[in-house]
Amino acid sequence: MAWAIWITGLPGSGKTTLARRVEARLQARGVPVRVLELDEIRKIVTPEPSYSAQEREILYGALAYMGSLLTEVGWNVIIDATGHLRRYRDRARALVPVFGEVYLDCPLELCRQREGARVGGHAPARIYARSGRPGATVPGVDVPYEISPRPELTLRGDVPPDQATARVLQLIAQMSGEGKPGTPGGGCDV
Repeated sequence: MAWAIWITGLPGSGKTTLARRVEARLQARGVPVRVLELDEIRKIVTPEPSYSAQEREILYGALAYMGSLLTEVGWNVIIDATGHLRRYRDRARALVPVFGEVYLDCPLELCRQREGARVGGHAPARIYARSGRPGATVPGVDVPYEISPRPELTLRGDVPPDQATARVLQLIAQMSGEGKPGTPGGGCDV
């Protein structure tokens, strides 16, 4: 049965880097997998985003549904999105039978540094430079980021990329029944 994982964390926490590394490792093994990067999808669905609560509800709902549709036809999915409200991630969990949440626990200051140094990609530039202004909605600064009580895997922001990739692959193996038995929602920290 196909699975989905949601890599979540503050902007600049390393979600896209980790998602693409895991995708590359799985594709090298011949595993059918697709990354759903919200920043990429947002550019198509809302080319001039407002980042309003209503817009986010629609986008995160559509993202969870896309993940569900892909897993139903046998594709594994890596969701790469901040998903700052637990209900966004819980919606995906309810739609996808084999689901895991990976939380990147990265200090805000490190996220700011990484985001400021980011080059290219789909994510909007200078996210944190816009925070604190009237109407700003930057997760973790202007609007809350809700941490799940028991993500399947929590990775600290200082974990080397190779180790983080290996831990996510280990989680996927457990979810797929290929690794050591694990307890969904068991809250493994690295």
